[in-house]
This record gives sequence, C-alpha cells and structure tokens, in this order.
Amino acid sequence: MLASFPGCSKKVDGPVENTPVAPVLTTNTVTAILTVSATCGGVVTSDGGAVVTARGVCWGLMTGPQISDSHTVDGTGTGSFTSLVTGLLSDTIYHIRAYATNSAGTSYGNELSFRTLKPEVYSIADIDGNLYPMMKIGDQYWLKKNLRVTRYRNGDPIARVAVDAQWKILTSGAFCSYDNLTTNDTLYGSLYNWYALIDSRGLCPEGWHVPSNAEWENLESFLGGNLVAGGKMKSTGTLEQGSGLWFLPNTGATNASGFTGLPSGYRINYGTYYSMGNVGYFWSASDTATVNAWNYILDANNSELKTIFNLKTNGFSVRCCKD
Repeated sequence: MLASFPGCSKKVDGPVENTPVAPVLTTNTVTAILTVSATCGGVVTSDGGAVVTARGVCWGLMTGPQISDSHTVDGTGTGSFTSLVTGLLSDTIYHIRAYATNSAGTSYGNELSFRTLKPEVYSIADIDGNLYPMMKIGDQYWLKKNLRVTRYRNGDPIARVAVDAQWKILTSGAFCSYDNLTTNDTLYGSLYNWYALIDSRGLCPEGWHVPSNAEWENLESFLGGNLVAGGKMKSTGTLEQGSGLWFLPNTGATNASGFTGLPSGYRINYGTYYSMGNVGYFWSASDTATVNAWNYILDANNSELKTIFNLKTNGFSVRCCKD
C-alpha cells in the first residue's frame, strides 16, 4: 500500500514571461550633405519584445549624441526609416546616430560623423549686370535665382513681347514679365519661351547653360527622388503668414538644398498669365518633339518635383547650371 503524505502536491510550471529589452538598430549612411542639412536614418532590426514607440536620429558636435540633443522623430515600429536633418551650421563636423525607444528604454545605432558643406559666397553676373548667388548641390553648381536677363550673351536684345496675339505665334526667342509688370522680374525673374533658351547667342551668363533633363534628374536624385525633392527646393513661408511668397499650404517646404524655388507662375502659349504664388515652372533644354519640351514644376500643394512637357511657346522660368 502506498503511503500518503498530507500537504504535499506536485509543482506545475506556468508560462514564462519574457522581460523586454531595448531595441536593436543600425544607423544609415549620411547622404545629401548640404550647407545646413543632410539625410540619414536607420534600420530597427528588433523591437526587444516591446513596441518601438519612437525612432529617429540624434546629432551634435560631440561624440555620443543622445535624444536629449537635437533629434528627429520618424515614426514607430521596426524596419527602415529616413531622417531629414536640418538647422545645421555650414562647414561643421557633426556626430550622428540612430535611436529607437520602447518600454525598456532607448538604444542607439552605430555612430557616424560628417562635415556640412562650405557656403558659396560669390555671385555670377549676366550681361545686364544682374547678380545671381550660386550654390553647389551634389556635384552640380546652380544659380540661386531665376534668370531675368534682357539680352543674349553677345549683347543682342531678347524680344520683350507683351501682346497676347503676338506671343502665341512666336517661333523665335522672347521673354515677358508676369502680368506685364516689370517689377515682378526683380523678385521672381522673367518668363522665357523655349526658343530663347536654345538660341545660339546664349541666354545664361558665360560658363553657364540651361540644364538638360539629365542634369535636372541628377539634382532630383541627389535630393532623395521626385516625391521629396520639391520640398527641399522650395523657399519657405507663405503669403498668408507674411513669411514667404507661396500660398498656403506650401507643403514640405524646407529649402534644404538652397535652391530657393519661387512660385513665379507661367504664361500659356495664348498669352494669359497663371498661378503666381501657386507654382513655379522651369524649362529644361531637352525637347520631346517639334512643338514640345520638358519642364519641371514646384507646387504649393505638395513636396514633389514634377516632370511634364509643354508647348515651346509657353513662358516659364529659367535656372542656369554651370558648364
């Protein structure tokens, strides 16, 4: 007969609860380095057993930057993310690393360092004596203002055409001022038809030219692609707030590139002016057919740099790129 021992029972193990730990992540390479901004980001490979509630990058002038320093907030959860770092000093070395936070704490990715670009402090003059600040974006140099020259490089005048009926039948180079008000040229630049920018006498200052599609695409790629490049190219602020020249909402505008794109509007082939404050249209030197050529668009309502083709008789803004 088996003995019985009162008060004894077999121990039954219950489920084991895992204690969360801090996330695991790496820092992405720093790209698109400009005078006052750069692009970074990271990849959260493990949430440590708890939801990642914040992630981004932090940076500073000293090694070991933390979230108590300057930082971005770029979503939640695991996976990759991209961070736009702004408000930097030019020609300065920064230390940067990605971070991720869950209920167990904050962890950091590998630390990187980079130097912002030196600012360009000189300007280029056109044949009329107008000065244009220049800047470097990637491996290209661009003028920082829209062209407003009235003569070709050899001194010949460019036809100024105000009358709608004359504008729509043009097959040679011409320019105009938005709403035929020359005061708009100083702020927004002039509007040119496509024939003016391909004239052999030269529209841009000596050593400069109207960019081709390939050069526009190079700019777009350096700034992170067409969906975000426009925001980095647009001047900031709005008319309604008294802080800029764009109408609300001026979506995504940071001017991180220094391009300082303005909403200079355009003139259609029939002569009517449209959309100052809402859009900026910029010619490409590349055409698509006998009557059309490519152009690039900045818009108050999105962060994109859009590409489209239009009639060569339209009047658009011109930016020059260094030879």
